[in-house]
Amino acid sequence: MKFHPLHDRVAVKRVAEETKSKGGIIIPDTSQEKPMEGEIVACGPGARDESGKVVPLDVKVGDRILFGKWSGSEVTIDGVELLIMKESDIMGIVTSAAAVKRAA
Repeated sequence: MKFHPLHDRVAVKRVAEETKSKGGIIIPDTSQEKPMEGEIVACGPGARDESGKVVPLDVKVGDRILFGKWSGSEVTIDGVELLIMKESDIMGIVTSAAAVKRAA
């Protein structure tokens, strides 16, 4: 099944967190918090402004993002757990240091 969000919504797959602490202690699954970082797997076309014109989203498929702890609605599509959220729930786009060096 394919899924395409409507309007200014995005589908996000959470990024797996490390299961070890910096000191090498293994953290059990039951005590780990859900990560607040994810990758966008699908985007809607954008929201409409007051004149009816579609305003495109600032994010795109493949972007790694940070979002709030209680953001979005959890759904499972084809066995994959996703979050469906509005673009306004996204706090920012994460860029790695390697990506910044390549752009310069």
